[in-house]
Order: sequence, then C-alpha cells, then structure tokens
Amino acid sequence: MLIVQKFGGTSVGDLERIQNVANRVSATKKDGNDVVVVVSAMSGETNKLVGYAQHFSKNPAQAEMDMLLSAGERVTASLLSIALQEMGHEATAMTGRKAGIVTDKHHTKARIEEINPQAMHEALGGGKIVVVAGFQGVNENGDVTTLGRGGSDLSAVAIAGALKADLCEIYTDVSGIFTTDPRIEPKAKKLDKISYEEMLELASLGAKVLQNRSVEMAKKLNVNLVTRTSFSDEEGTLITKEENIMEAPLVSGIALDRNQARISLMGVKDRPGIASDFFNRLADEEVNVDMIIQNKSHDDTTNIDFTVPVGDLQDAKKIVDSFVQDGEIKADSYNEDICKVSVVGVGMRSHTGVAAKAFSIMADNNININMIATSEIKISMVIDEKYAELAVRSLHDAYELDK
Repeated sequence: MLIVQKFGGTSVGDLERIQNVANRVSATKKDGNDVVVVVSAMSGETNKLVGYAQHFSKNPAQAEMDMLLSAGERVTASLLSIALQEMGHEATAMTGRKAGIVTDKHHTKARIEEINPQAMHEALGGGKIVVVAGFQGVNENGDVTTLGRGGSDLSAVAIAGALKADLCEIYTDVSGIFTTDPRIEPKAKKLDKISYEEMLELASLGAKVLQNRSVEMAKKLNVNLVTRTSFSDEEGTLITKEENIMEAPLVSGIALDRNQARISLMGVKDRPGIASDFFNRLADEEVNVDMIIQNKSHDDTTNIDFTVPVGDLQDAKKIVDSFVQDGEIKADSYNEDICKVSVVGVGMRSHTGVAAKAFSIMADNNININMIATSEIKISMVIDEKYAELAVRSLHDAYELDK
C-alpha cells in the first residue's frame, strides 16, 4: 500500500515527539508500505516567527511572510528525515516546491492548482520514505506561498490524490470523529466511519478536528481519509464515500457552534433588489452569512434576521449602519448570546420524523428555537447560548448516539 501520513504541530511539538513520529513512520514502512509523510511546524514555531516579523513591522509584506513562515515546516521535515535515516531508513526531506506543489498567486492563503509528483515518485521508486514540508507550495513565478489555516492537511490530501495513495492518515491530538464533543457529553462515541458529506457538515458547524477545505478536497479527489491520534495505537475514523458505509446511521453526530451572532433588521424597505444590495455589500466585505429569515410586514416593509460569525459582526454593523442612515432600514439589533446546535446524518434522506424529534426535544427542555435551517442531511437550530450544553446532551440522548 501507499500511505500518506500527516502529523500536526502537537504531534511534532518537540524532539521527543518527532522521534515518536519517526517510530510510527518506521513501523508503517516495515509493514511493507510505501510512505509519504507531511509535517507541520513544531508547536509554537509559527507564532514565534510571526513575532520576529512584527518586531520590525506591524504590517509585513505577505510575500515575505510566506517565505518566513514556510521555514517552520522545513525544519520539521529535515529533523524527521534525519531521525529516520539514523534508524536505518532511506529518507529524503522535500519542500513544497520539490514535491511539485503549484498554487495560485494569493500569498498567505493560496489554493493548490496542481501537483507534479515526479520527484516523489522517483524517491518512492528508490525505496525512500518521502518527508514533505506541509502548508506550502510555489506559484507560477516560483515564489513561495502558504496555504492558510489547515494548510498541512490540504497538502497531505492533495499529495494523496496526486499519488493515488490507498490511504491518507491525519494524525492529531484527538483519536477520531465523535458523535459530539466529549467534553460536553462524556457518553459521546467515536465513529468508525463517516461520509464526506456528514464530515463537511460537522466541520462547518463547529467540529474542529478537520478543516472544510481538506474534506472537500478528499471528496473531490476520492481520497480515503483517516483521522487518528499520534499518541496511541487506537484506531481512528475513516472518512469516505457514502456507498462505502454499509449501514448509514439515521444520525451521526450533534454539532455545536458558539461562534455565532444574530443580526435583526426591522422595517427594511420592501423594494426589489434590497436584499441583493445588502447581502452583496456583506459579501464584498467578506462577511460570512449563515442562516437568513425574512418576514413581510403589513406596512410595505420586511424584517430580516441573519447570523454571522462573531468575528464578522463589527464589519456587518458598519454596513447595517450605512443602510440605516440611507433610510433603507428603520431599526436594528444584535445578539451575541446565541449558539447553533445541529443534527447531522445521511440517514435523514430516507427517514421521516428526524426534525420533529429534534423540535420535540427542545420543547421538552423549555428551549426556545430562534431560527431553523435544514438540508438533506442537517437540521440546525439557533438557540440561547445558556442552553447550549443541555441541548447537545438532550439531542445526543434522544437519538441514542451512545449505543
């Protein structure tokens, strides 16, 4: 088998942990597998480099930051390769450039456009373990770029797709994907398998194990993805095509997102194009709008409620204020004391009553639902933040996710 293994910052946090990773990679190689390893920078290394830059400039050029920050992963890759060589393996460290990762020109948040895997194929053909510095590539001009948040996961998935690897293992400090956050519900169970679609929903709804971009890429490239811990031999969770899961559960997980703010607009002028004008302005400022509800009033105005991430609230307020000043909106209010709790499962496609049960559970616990959004495999409810954990535990129990 050809296996791509990715190790995050906590897994390579110090020299002892890098040795632990080397031991794990060595065991995989000795089992007869070809191995490509993708590594992040050691814990704290990126923040340290950012601090160095800010000593000289509060607003350093993005191209220089990419050159600087990509060094962290190269250090880890070199150290791991040296450790593997000392254990008797042939290993070679590669930068993103050497691994053939070509991106667009957007510094600090580049997107991978293609991978030329020739150098990796040659090294693997020679029996070597390939260790790639994650989070980075080069653009068509040969400039170093970085991939933004979750970039090393993206590197690993893209490399697995380019090499047509049998498996891509993402090693973190958690042992897999759980039915909900075990810190809220101790009875949460680790899932053996989950579909790409369910994982995308859970990731977008607050589950922090994997970034959306890496799951989207795994789905696009048909990469079997496993997330597991680097601190034990415990089996992880396989993220794969829905048809590879023999019996898809009715509900796979309950997600909680506390990073939500609700904006209410009252007396919005009821003219054609008002919603388009307003939400296009939000999009231009890169404000990420989630749920939207519009109600028509009796006085030729409408009321619009929508949610945004808390970090986007101030930018959204500026746009709302401009519409209020222009007389397009009569009044506005804001609420940060909310959260979004969601029920996710591909089994919803073929079963009725899932939403009804969720609403009944909220009613039984005297939890008022402020907003509702649904898709084929998701029901999301905005509720007061003080009820967040009660809602998660109650829903987890109602759908018997601990069984």
